[in-house]
Amino acid sequence: MKRTLSSSAIATAICLLGVTLSVQAQPAGHSMHNAAASSGTATAAAQPAATKRYDLHTNIVDGKMVFVDDKGQVNPTLSANAGDTIEIVLESGEGAEHDLVIPELNVVSAKFSAGTGKTTLRFKVPRSGAFTYYCSIPGHRQIGMEGKLQVSGTAVADAGTVPAANTDSSQAALALYTPAPVPQRAADPSAVSVAANPAGVPAAIGTRAPKTLKYRMETVELPGKLDDGTSFTYWTFDRQVPGPMLRARVGDTVELTLANARDSKMIHSIDLHAVTGGHGGGEHTQVAPGQEKAITFKALNPGLYVYHCATPLVPQHIAAGMYGMILVEPEGGLAKVDREYYVMQGEMYTGRPHGAKVHQEADLEKMANELPDYYVFNGEVGALSKTHKLQAKVGETVRIYFGVGGPNKISSFHVIGEIFDTVYSEGSFSGIKHDVQTTLVAPGGATIVEIKVQHPGSYLLVDHALSRAGKGAVGVLEVTGVPVPGVYKAGPL
Repeated sequence: MKRTLSSSAIATAICLLGVTLSVQAQPAGHSMHNAAASSGTATAAAQPAATKRYDLHTNIVDGKMVFVDDKGQVNPTLSANAGDTIEIVLESGEGAEHDLVIPELNVVSAKFSAGTGKTTLRFKVPRSGAFTYYCSIPGHRQIGMEGKLQVSGTAVADAGTVPAANTDSSQAALALYTPAPVPQRAADPSAVSVAANPAGVPAAIGTRAPKTLKYRMETVELPGKLDDGTSFTYWTFDRQVPGPMLRARVGDTVELTLANARDSKMIHSIDLHAVTGGHGGGEHTQVAPGQEKAITFKALNPGLYVYHCATPLVPQHIAAGMYGMILVEPEGGLAKVDREYYVMQGEMYTGRPHGAKVHQEADLEKMANELPDYYVFNGEVGALSKTHKLQAKVGETVRIYFGVGGPNKISSFHVIGEIFDTVYSEGSFSGIKHDVQTTLVAPGGATIVEIKVQHPGSYLLVDHALSRAGKGAVGVLEVTGVPVPGVYKAGPL
């Protein structure tokens, strides 16, 4: 949905994480063109009178996402005279999706990426002045994609009526000023379930000595089933929400490689709350489409920790599904239980209301105002009631690793019909509580709960802000077996 977000709202979201991007510039061979292919230069190539041509590609330079000309100048100042026609050839140097806009002149390019190849923006400048060009993809301007267009001379006679020469650009420019609904389209028939299996918990570590572990994950953008008849374009770790649960023990050294699928439109990264240094890894894992990067860290503190994408707009990446958890076991491991499950809550902000049978688009204005349309466990409506269920038998002890990806809302985690025998509050092994009905979990936080089940039945996992159950936040723990006498019975004695 094309909406105009206030600059303060975007800036505030960006400031949630002061990430210094570190994607390396592509080799010269990946430059937008070479001298033999084009005569355009950064200081306005020789062109027919009253026409100025510029060739710009995008890349990451000195930790910033920028426009670069064919001489290597970062965010070059473009120059022209009033009345000139400007032609800008644009290409994504690192493969991610971008555009170029000049709102003061009602100029907007088509979006371009590695998949689309080059795009050409052509328009006439009607008046003199200093104008700002930038990328309007959320977060990109704030991390460096901004330059100047300097126009000299006097306004042309028909300055008030000069349209952009490119019709698509003219139409796109209207979206900068005029709210317009995104055309509705049917749910994507290729959508797949992205719901992580809650039983997908790595094996317990136990009493072993510290060692080196190697993990590899891939960030993938794909259409997923948000609800029956509703799809959404998810951004994921390993094609699931939440991303894979990682498991280590305190003292382990972990080598983590993050790859970004070649067909991605966005740069992605990972910030693990269990990591000390490098913005949790986010500083050094900004990965462009088709590339990969690795970090190595020591697991210094035991506990259950959230990880998430740390690429601006950070909350947009999280809301699209980019979160997961890593468990760092204490020395000696955890007490053995019969079953372990992995559950995370998130909220989603969509252009159409909850339940619309369409392909939902992300709504960044709702996200900035913290007005979710969906609350989900493991990424989609019905993930833990239709797609998967938690299962146990009477007499077993169930441990649930529960976290909140967010990006914004606190969860009041509760299991209807049960009491948490043990709660590791805030995911800390030193913060143990017993006999807890409901436990608060902050966005970007986690908890561990244990239940010894004593009666058969269907127990509902909910956020006890119960209106959220109607928006998707409900799961099922299915318990079978013979009831423990005296625990519960329908009717009088």
